[in-house]
Amino acid sequence: MVDLERFKAETMAYFRALDEAATQRYHFRHADEEGGLWYIEAVPDRGELVAIKQAELTSAGRLHRYSWEHLEDRVWCRFG
Repeated sequence: MVDLERFKAETMAYFRALDEAATQRYHFRHADEEGGLWYIEAVPDRGELVAIKQAELTSAGRLHRYSWEHLEDRVWCRFG
C-alpha cells in the first residue's frame, strides 16, 4: 500500500525545491473556450518545463490559485 503522507511530503519537497532554486522562470497566459484566463509560472527541470504556480480567472470573475503548497487540490494535480 502506498504511504500517501510520505508521497505528499516528497512531492511538496520536489516542487518547493524547484521554486526556491529556480534561476529561470517562464510565464504563460492562456484563454480557454469559456472565456476564462489561465496564468502559469514554470521552471526548467531535466529538459522540461514544470508548472509550479497557476492562477485561473474564470469568465464569472472568480480567481483560483494553485501552487505546490496546496497539492491536495485536484486541479493542481491535473496540471502540476
